[in-house]
Amino acid sequence: MKQFVILFAILMVVPAMAQQRISLGECYRLVNDNYPLAKQKDLLEAQNTLESEVVSTSQLPQVALDAYATYLSDVIEFPLAMSGIEPLNKDQYRATVSVNQLIYNGGATGASLDLKSVQLKAKQKEVEVNLYQLKKQINQIYFSVLLAQESEALLQAKERQLQAKLKEVQSGIKYGVLLPASDKVLEAELLKIGQQFQEIESNKTALVETLSSLIGKPLTTETVFESPLVKTDLQTDVNRPELELFELKKEEIEGSEHVLSKQNAPKLLGFATGGYGNPGLNMLDNSFQGFYTVGVKLNWKVFDWNANKKQREALAINKDIITNESEAFRLNTNIELNRQEREIEKIEAFIASDQEIIKLRKEVLQSADSQLKNGVITASAYITELTHLYEDENTLIRHKIQLELAKANYNVIKG
Repeated sequence: MKQFVILFAILMVVPAMAQQRISLGECYRLVNDNYPLAKQKDLLEAQNTLESEVVSTSQLPQVALDAYATYLSDVIEFPLAMSGIEPLNKDQYRATVSVNQLIYNGGATGASLDLKSVQLKAKQKEVEVNLYQLKKQINQIYFSVLLAQESEALLQAKERQLQAKLKEVQSGIKYGVLLPASDKVLEAELLKIGQQFQEIESNKTALVETLSSLIGKPLTTETVFESPLVKTDLQTDVNRPELELFELKKEEIEGSEHVLSKQNAPKLLGFATGGYGNPGLNMLDNSFQGFYTVGVKLNWKVFDWNANKKQREALAINKDIITNESEAFRLNTNIELNRQEREIEKIEAFIASDQEIIKLRKEVLQSADSQLKNGVITASAYITELTHLYEDENTLIRHKIQLELAKANYNVIKG
């Protein structure tokens, strides 16, 4: 039973102690889900549903209520031969209920609903484009955190090496092999390393807080940022959401053209009116009476001075403008891809050179280490060589991070 309790306690504690981890792909997903702009997709859909329902009401019966009371200064008078007919009242009253039902409008309602559907897709794609543009910002912050993370690890290795060397120097001073105060140089360097840790931690905190705000997930400086192995296909096949947006805008213009083509179509309506008034339809009857009328009505705008045609021509020009914008976007994107490809090649060459430099620095440091033990050089000279190695290793790390960033940006540019 005791062993079971201990095992249970371990199982409860281990998950709590597990370190939070995050990847670049997860950051992309979270920014799409949690960034405030992402909520617009649902809002746009709700708005479009309401607007489509409004358009659809044109196919439903339209009911109107009218009521009025009038006093006429003069009414029709009848000759003496017709004196048996009562004169008309100068005060008249009427209340009517009218119902109009659209029977045919050339498909204008359906065309308007199709246009609303395309407009929704275009607006939602605009939101997607704006969210996509955040990826470069995510890349810059994420890889900056990675650089801080790697620099911190490298600085820790340097600190451990100096601490081990400090013990050796102190031992050498104790036995008279090295000059007194040789250890003070190493102690001063360790203090500088402490300052560098503080600077790295401060920068990392600011970066992590910014990224946390963008993706909507709590992160701390203890969060482990996984190093992505970014793969790039160095070709110029662009698949950006902006290109899909251009196509949707063209579809939107085509939908508007279709709606315009239906505007001058004949419209057939059925109508019915029922009412109660004095007089009714029989003007010679001076009593309150009910009445009704039913019928059909045809409305056809035969001539509009070519206004409809000119509107469609203007839309065709707008479509050409969008085609031109799409071509310009493709050209600029390909130029940017080529520039990014050259950047990748340059950094790869730097990395190869860095590795050769570090190899030589290590040999020099190994020699300096032996010379320091034998009292041939001072601790300052040793620190100089150690610092050179540290700086070159830091440069290598920075170039490796820059290479992954360049590859990630290439993928974002390519889509």
